[in-house]
Amino acid sequence: MRYLLFCIMMSTLTFKTVSAQTPAYTDIYLWPNGAPTSNGTESQPEDEKKGIYKPQIRVYLPEAAKSTGRAVIALPGGGYSHLAYNHEGYDFAPFFLEQGIAFIVLKYRMPFGNKEVPFSDVAEAIRITKSNAGKWHINENKIGIMGSSAGGHLAATVATKSDAAIKPAFQILLYPVITMDSTYTHKGSRKNLLGANPPEAVSIAYSNEKQVNAATPRAFIAFSDDDKVVLPTNGTNYYNALHKAGVAASLHIYPSGGHGWGFRDAFKYKEAFLKNLKDWLAGFE
Repeated sequence: MRYLLFCIMMSTLTFKTVSAQTPAYTDIYLWPNGAPTSNGTESQPEDEKKGIYKPQIRVYLPEAAKSTGRAVIALPGGGYSHLAYNHEGYDFAPFFLEQGIAFIVLKYRMPFGNKEVPFSDVAEAIRITKSNAGKWHINENKIGIMGSSAGGHLAATVATKSDAAIKPAFQILLYPVITMDSTYTHKGSRKNLLGANPPEAVSIAYSNEKQVNAATPRAFIAFSDDDKVVLPTNGTNYYNALHKAGVAASLHIYPSGGHGWGFRDAFKYKEAFLKNLKDWLAGFE
C-alpha cells in the first residue's frame, strides 16, 4: 500500500475528482527531466516548512461548452520564502470556472540565492499551458497571470520583463509587492529574492513601476487601505506608471482588510472585490 501511494505521489501527471464543491483538477510537474535553473534543493524532498517545493501546476478546466478560451495562471504569495497556495490559489478555482475561465495554480520554487529560479518556473508554466491550449480549449492569446503579495511581484515582473512568447495577456495583482525600492518595498521579499544588499541597478531592474511601457498588459490591482505589510503605495505607483504609458488599468483600494486576504471569507469586502474583478474581466475580450 505504501509503495502504491509513493508511485501516485511521484507521478509526473495526476488527476483527481472530488466533491461538487471542489472542482476536478490535474497536477503536472514542470521539470520531469530536471530544471535549467537551480536553488540547491533539487536533491531534497519537498518540505513546506523549509520552503522547498517541487514545481508543479494544478489545472482546473471549465466545462468545454462553457469555456471562453481564457486562462489565468495564479502565483500565490509568501515573501519568496513559502507559498500560500490555498486562499491565494486553489480556493479561487470555482470563481474562475463559473466564468468559463481555466484556472492554473503554480507552485514555484523559492530563490534561495538564485533570483532566476521562480521566473523560470513561471515561464515554463506558461509554455506548458500554451502547448496544451488546444486540448484544454484555451486561446494562447488569452492567458493572463495573477499574483498575490510576493506572487504579485513575480506576476508583475513577468508582465513587464518577458518577451512576447510568454508575456501574459492581462495581470491581476492582489496587494502586490511591486517595488524593490528599500523605502517602501516589503523588506522580506526583497531580501529573499535579491539578497541583503543588492546593487542599485538590480533593485531598479526588479522595481516594476520602473519597467512599465506601452506593451505592458492591462492590470487589475487591489489593496486594503490599512495594509501595513505591503504598503498600498506599491499599487498606486504601479497604477500611475501604467496610466502614464497608456495601459488600461483598474485600481481598487478597500477601506480595511489588512494584508493577505485572498479568497478568505473574513475579508469584509470580499463580495465587492469579486464583483469588481468579475466586471473587469467582462470588460474586455
